[in-house]
Formats: sequence, structure tokens, C-alpha cells
Amino acid sequence: AMSQSIPRVPIELWRSDAVVLFDWLTATDLNTVPADHPAVKQALTDLLGQLEQTEVPYGRSGTGLTQDEIDQARAEVAKDMGW
Repeated sequence: AMSQSIPRVPIELWRSDAVVLFDWLTATDLNTVPADHPAVKQALTDLLGQLEQTEVPYGRSGTGLTQDEIDQARAEVAKDMGW
């Protein structure tokens, strides 16, 4: 849990990026993510917690993110990839 006294950094994400990250974080066993320090897992857990506090998990209908929305977000994010 983050203390309010710890400095915070505001980050704005393109909604499609947020959807892709939220979907990945919720589906991933963070114990299996390659990391050189346990803090990486905690930082990813904190990111998921922040994403959970947005409208992203509720999707456009407000009842939950659909696979169609996830697929569309993935396509939008991937279309301009240069690698």
C-alpha cells in the first residue's frame, strides 16, 4: 500500500494502452515475470491497483471489459508498432 506521504507521479495513458495493460496484468502470474528485483512485481501490482480504480475494468458498457474491446485495443496499440 502506498503512503500518501510518498511522492506521486501522474501518468496519462492512451485508453487502449490501459486496456491492454489491465488485461495483461489481470491474466499474468506476476511470480513468473522475469524481474531482477521483487520491487518490479510490487510496482506492477501497484499499477494494476491504479488501473482498477479507473473506468477501464468496466468497459464501454459499464458492466465489464469485453473480449471484443480487448481485441480492438490490442489492434489499435499494435498497428503503429515499428518492431
